[in-house]
Amino acid sequence: MTATFRPRAAVLAVALATAVAGTGFAPTAVQAAPKAAVDIPFEEFTLPNGLRVVVHTDRKAPIVAVNIWYHVGSKDEPAGRTGFAHLFEHLMFNGSENHRGEFFEPFELVGATDQNGTTNSDRTNYFQNVPTTALDMALWMESDRMGHLLGAIDQATLDEQRGVVQNEKRQGENEPYGQVWDELGKAMYPVTHPYHHSTIGSMTDLNSASIEDVKGWFRTWYGPNNAVLVLAGDIDLATAKEKVTEYFGNIPATPTMTQPKVDVAPLEKSTRATMTDKVPQARIHRVWNVAQTGTTDIDQLQLLAQVLGGSKSSRLDRRLLHGDKLVDSVSASAYGSQLSSSFLVTADVKQGVDPARVEAVIDEEIKRLLKDGPSKVEVEQARTVFKAGFVRGIERIGGFGGKADALAECTVYTGNPGCFRDSLKVIETATPKDLKAIGNKWLTKGSHTLLVVPGERTVIAEDPSVTPAPLTLPPVDPKYATTPSTVDRSKGVPVTSQFPDLKFPSLQRAMLKNGTRLILAERHDIPVVQMSYAFLGGFSADQGHTLGTSSFAMGMLDEGAGKLDSLAFGDRVESLGASMGAGASLDGGTVYLSALKENLVPSIDLFSQMLRAPRFDQKEIDRIKATWIAGIKQEKARPNGAALRVLPPLLYGEGHPYAMPFSGSGTEESIASLTRNDLVAFHQAWVRPQDATLIVVGDTTLKEIVPLLDKHLGDWKGTGQAPAKPVIGEVARPKAPRVFLIDQPGAVQANIFAGEVVPSTKDPSSVRFDIANSVLGGEFSSRLNMNLRENKHWAYGAYSFSANSLGQRPWMAFAPVQIDKTADSLKELQREISLYSTGQKPPTAEEVAKIQATEIRGLPGSFETGSAVLGAVSAIVRYDRPDDYVFKRKAEIEALTPDQVKAAAATIDPDALTWVVVGDLKQIEQPVRALKLGDVQILDADGKTSPDKTSPDKK
Repeated sequence: MTATFRPRAAVLAVALATAVAGTGFAPTAVQAAPKAAVDIPFEEFTLPNGLRVVVHTDRKAPIVAVNIWYHVGSKDEPAGRTGFAHLFEHLMFNGSENHRGEFFEPFELVGATDQNGTTNSDRTNYFQNVPTTALDMALWMESDRMGHLLGAIDQATLDEQRGVVQNEKRQGENEPYGQVWDELGKAMYPVTHPYHHSTIGSMTDLNSASIEDVKGWFRTWYGPNNAVLVLAGDIDLATAKEKVTEYFGNIPATPTMTQPKVDVAPLEKSTRATMTDKVPQARIHRVWNVAQTGTTDIDQLQLLAQVLGGSKSSRLDRRLLHGDKLVDSVSASAYGSQLSSSFLVTADVKQGVDPARVEAVIDEEIKRLLKDGPSKVEVEQARTVFKAGFVRGIERIGGFGGKADALAECTVYTGNPGCFRDSLKVIETATPKDLKAIGNKWLTKGSHTLLVVPGERTVIAEDPSVTPAPLTLPPVDPKYATTPSTVDRSKGVPVTSQFPDLKFPSLQRAMLKNGTRLILAERHDIPVVQMSYAFLGGFSADQGHTLGTSSFAMGMLDEGAGKLDSLAFGDRVESLGASMGAGASLDGGTVYLSALKENLVPSIDLFSQMLRAPRFDQKEIDRIKATWIAGIKQEKARPNGAALRVLPPLLYGEGHPYAMPFSGSGTEESIASLTRNDLVAFHQAWVRPQDATLIVVGDTTLKEIVPLLDKHLGDWKGTGQAPAKPVIGEVARPKAPRVFLIDQPGAVQANIFAGEVVPSTKDPSSVRFDIANSVLGGEFSSRLNMNLRENKHWAYGAYSFSANSLGQRPWMAFAPVQIDKTADSLKELQREISLYSTGQKPPTAEEVAKIQATEIRGLPGSFETGSAVLGAVSAIVRYDRPDDYVFKRKAEIEALTPDQVKAAAATIDPDALTWVVVGDLKQIEQPVRALKLGDVQILDADGKTSPDKTSPDKK
């Protein structure tokens, strides 16, 4: 359950984010924008009680996305009750009058996927994908909390979720730059504007919320006439009408509330502010209030933002990152909202650079863009990025930004479920003259600059809460009526007894002329082809070499190849509507391509250049080194980042291939020492076609793809002797628990990690261990989360997981908790882990059955997208699994018994745990030491010990 701090125009904004990953821009000739042969066809109807329903049929998977949007957000909160819309969203997950339990539980039992809820300034939504056969259950659950909630809310429930939300607020504020959005809202909008306060709200207002406030909010906003329900996937209009009418038709309408008037509130003059925080470098935020969502203006501003700072080689990137080298990152974007939108430029200033210099360059580039306008090439490039992103984005039925989200957003904000078509038309027809005009219309008005600089964390005082003004609700519009229903809610949640079968595409195999094994999984639902070239190596290949070499070298592959330098290569990627890049993980490297079918041939040609002839230009190495080192500093400033840098070396010990930060980023010293020869040598050693596998998923066939690949890659041969595979040795667990503390002065939370090594992913017991872990901490309703979040409400979440690896896997439990409950939370985590793993509180048959249901029944919906299939096949390759592994794994889970899960749980040794806690030592050190969990040592974010602070009995 997430609070969205600033809303976005979903389908195009998400599409853009999808499309630009790993791409760039430079002014050369480009392909024509792709003619997207895809759409989101829909039908709709409205019940007599005002519930508007939009239906989209997509039969590619036996799942239905159920997505309901209520037209209420933080903009509708009265003074004195900020954060209330988001608090209420949490309350909606605590059961209803006819289901007195966690909302998630029935969904876990049917294998729901992509389930969550979010709140922003303008709306609150709830969504999940369920197997087609579980649609009745999902509609019963959603309708029960819409029509039958009040009797299930009591003071204890309110107090519980208030605590959870406050920990969510602390978690956000505890991150570097985490208080920025609160301050920007206050600066951009007057006190009387609905966007002046943040969605998460204030602690004082949350503390002031009463049961009567809750009930009043429900009666005001949570009626069918203020909601839009989207059903997308394996569903048709007739079925939707029948089922929605049955479950929702008898819920009475609520008063029709007036939406606030659009108030863009552009600043009359430019303003600025500076705040200090525990951050590694200065960050500039420059914001304009611009046109609201649903307008031609905001669509054109999104295109303009793409030209200005949306690509790897946009105008700001070219000048500040590549040219003047004043920043480590820079971006521009336009975020649409109902009453007013935001045009935002953000820049991370290099250490040692005066932020004023960066601000001056931003001003220069914006003025130049507004004076001359973008070029035709720039506009065409930006257009291609958006349209290609749309093609990729609508592959997903539900979840964040899927087709159901796009339809719901359009319906709520514009009344037209197909408003995305209007936006696409604007994108298609916008000219350089249009973008110049729209930029001058909005970006010549006042803006606000917020500069965050390194220093002590700014403690922002909250205003005292006030008593909201009384609200007299208008009468319900007599045009609304209810319809009878035969649903007997006293019988409880409908039981789903049948489930769709798991389907997974057959894997077709071939051998390329260069010795690479080819695996193809055909999927023809969207005109996209994805490829992942799987190589040996990875982080573990850094052993005996410079730490971070593998990640850095792979990350350089798309920074220029063949005759194209970094900017020209990025331009070519975007001009094709493609996405490509490379990366490394613990045990290997991958080079990937996502190509539009219509541009498959030239995309493969560019892909082959990246594989065969990366340039490793020294100027790009120097530039990326600087940004990489800045990224490491950012890692260390984030509590989770610091813990995950320090914990692996503690688990594996010095000299082990896995004894490194799990980001693979290396250290400042190791990255600074890398040479071009190091990178070239890594590429020659590990990026070689022999012993590699190329996985292809998408809109192609073996007959088509093999000749294309052989044409571009058939004569590619690795040079020299292939290096030996890294030797991943076994390590012993410590003989006693250990505790390591990392100081984060001023932190309002402590981030707790507990870890130890467990057998490899390839071990025959790995599936059983995964199920055992899920009982303990792998699901929302697992033991750790139910304890620390739902029962104690000391944390926003508490989970456990085990990363995949060829060697011993790292298993970790983690929880970010409020700072004054650090020791208590440690004690609870240790108790839960110990009781479970030692068999004193073994997994129950009910717990095991629930996890089995979640895992097995969720499989049909797990492979909805080509990316999901690609990931599954990649794991088959990496861990030497049979082609039918997904079916074998399903059968193994089905056959598991509680005793087998109990035996697998014993893999965890509670007396060999390594604890890492990141927090303010002034507040947590002594309480943690008093627990006597084990030797306590103080480390810095590099894992170095403070010699004077290691005594376990330090007073």
